[in-house]
Amino acid sequence: MTIENLTKAYDDLQEIYGDKNLDSISFGGCLHHPDICFVFMNPTRRNIASQKSWQGMKSPWIGTKNIWSLFFRLGLLDQEIYHQIRTLSGPSWTPSFSEEVYRNVEKHQYYITNLAKCTQVDARSLPDSVYQAYLDLFFKEISLVSPKVVILFGNQVSSIVLGEKIHVSKTRGKCFVREIENKTYRFYPVYYSIGNGIFHIEEAIEDILTIIDLEIKSKH
Repeated sequence: MTIENLTKAYDDLQEIYGDKNLDSISFGGCLHHPDICFVFMNPTRRNIASQKSWQGMKSPWIGTKNIWSLFFRLGLLDQEIYHQIRTLSGPSWTPSFSEEVYRNVEKHQYYITNLAKCTQVDARSLPDSVYQAYLDLFFKEISLVSPKVVILFGNQVSSIVLGEKIHVSKTRGKCFVREIENKTYRFYPVYYSIGNGIFHIEEAIEDILTIIDLEIKSKH
């Protein structure tokens, strides 16, 4: 399977699990052996790329602000791009600006995805069964991209990907090693720090910076 095949498969699952008036959102960033893969839950229509009229890339967090503040504070986004994001309204994003943002993501050697790619009209909670339906494709995605480390946001995503009940508050800084297609990968659960989880952003930043120091900087 190729990345292109994955995108088609995710589009098909949108018809089953997502809003029929929205497109699925797949992934973006460094597609070949990134330092870090960041895994979120699922997209919503706040991502303007989910609109069927959108002619650009279908990548996470296009037209939003808060997540880019997180990446900027982690040292993973250039100040000039971050300033543009902060000053633009969501509808003002263009396909060309979205490509510019994701070139900066690629420059900093990371990859952004969601466990489930089914776009919803809002940030409602999804049952575990929906995320489970994406799990095999997600593992294929990880195998194709081959990140050095995978950061999982929140209890639900972490529990489903790792196959055991995870409480981030009890596993901060703990590495979970899992094998996918005969290769081992290193997973770290961290607090979900967007939307209702924003009050955990300081803990998330602290943990991610520690992971970067341990897994990336110390090995360069």
